[in-house]
Amino acid sequence: MSFTTLSGAVARDSGAEAAEIPATESPLHMLISLNEQQIKVFRGTDLIETSPISSGMRGHSTPTGVFSILEKRRKHFSNLYNNAPMPFMQRLTWSGIALHVGKLPGRPASHGCIRLPRDFAKSLYGMTDRGMHVVITRDGTAPVGVRHAVLPQPYAPETEVASLSRETIAADAALRGAIHEAALQSNVPNVLLDNPHFDQPLRMIITPQQAPNRVKVQQRLLNQMGFNAGPVDGVAGRKTRAAISLYQEGADLPVTGRMTDALEARIHADAGYEEPQNAVLRIRRKFRDIYSAPVTINDMHRDIGTHVFTALDFQQGDNAVDWIAVSAEGERGGAPADVLDRIEMPEAVALEVSRMLTPGTSLTVTDRSFKRNTGLGTDFVVITR
Repeated sequence: MSFTTLSGAVARDSGAEAAEIPATESPLHMLISLNEQQIKVFRGTDLIETSPISSGMRGHSTPTGVFSILEKRRKHFSNLYNNAPMPFMQRLTWSGIALHVGKLPGRPASHGCIRLPRDFAKSLYGMTDRGMHVVITRDGTAPVGVRHAVLPQPYAPETEVASLSRETIAADAALRGAIHEAALQSNVPNVLLDNPHFDQPLRMIITPQQAPNRVKVQQRLLNQMGFNAGPVDGVAGRKTRAAISLYQEGADLPVTGRMTDALEARIHADAGYEEPQNAVLRIRRKFRDIYSAPVTINDMHRDIGTHVFTALDFQQGDNAVDWIAVSAEGERGGAPADVLDRIEMPEAVALEVSRMLTPGTSLTVTDRSFKRNTGLGTDFVVITR
C-alpha cells in the first residue's frame, strides 16, 4: 500500500522521520471516511496527504464522530486482542479505538481501529501531537473557510468585541455567516499581548442543555409573589392550582386554576423572570476543564448536527484570525454558517474567550452528547452514531 503526498506538503523519505513542521503554519487535522476507506490530512484547507485505510468490520464497526489524539506509542500491543502488535499507535478513545499500522485488504477488516500502511503511519506519527483533531465520517468531507461574527477573534486593547447577538448580526450584513472556498485573508498585527498558554490550543464545545421544568418555575415564581403554590416539586397539585386561581383572580383573569402559555408569560412578566439561556459553552485546555458559560441557541426545535470550527494560525498581537469548518454529519443541521446564525453569545463571554484564544483552537457545535466518552485525559469526544 502507498500514500500520496500532495503539492505544498513537506517532502518525506518513506524510511526517515517526518520533517519538523514550522510552528507558524496552520494546524493539522485528519478527516477519515469509512465509506471511502480513506484518510485525508489537511493543513488548514490544504490537503497535504491521503492514504487508504481499513476500518472496523461488521460487528466491530468504527464509531463516527469528533475525536482527538489522546496517546501516542511507537511500539504498542493490544490488551484486547491477543497482544497483537499495533506499531505507531495513536489512540482516539480509551475504550480501544486507535490509528496504527495494520493489514489493508481493501475493505473494513479491523476490530474497530483505523489500520494504516506502515510508511504512512510512520510519517503521520512524526507530524502529529496529542490533542490533534480527528473527524471520522461515513461519507467524505473537506474543510472550507468560514467567517462569522460568532467565531472568536483575538483580543486586542484597541479593538472592541462586537456584540454577538442576533440583533448585532442582523444589523450588519458584513457580519452574517459566509462559507466559501476563497483564499483566506492574512492577519493585521496589533499590540503584543502575553498569553502564557499561547502554544496550547483550546477545545471548545457548545451543546444544548435541558430546559427547566415549567411547573417548577411557575411554583417558584408564584411562591415568590406570595401565592403559596406549595413545594417546588413539578407537580401541579391542589395548592398549585389554588395559587393559580388566586393569581388569576388578582389579575382580573378568568379563574380556571389551569396553566396556559399566555398565563405563563403573564406570570413571567409580573415576576420579572427571564428565560435562562438554553445552551452551554465549555472549554478545555490540555484535556482539563477551564471555563464554562451559558449561551443561547435559537430555534432549538431544529436539528443542529455536529460542526467543527478551527482557528488557523495567528501571532500574539494580531486582532484577526481565519477559521475553517468541517461538518461531521453531512447536511444534518444545515450548513455551518446556518448553525452559527442561531447562536447568541453574551458580550462578556465573547470577551473572555477572545482573551484565551490560541492558534489551532477548535469550537464544536453539536446536539449530540459528549459526556459518555469525555473525561480526564480526553478532549470533548462526540460520537455521531
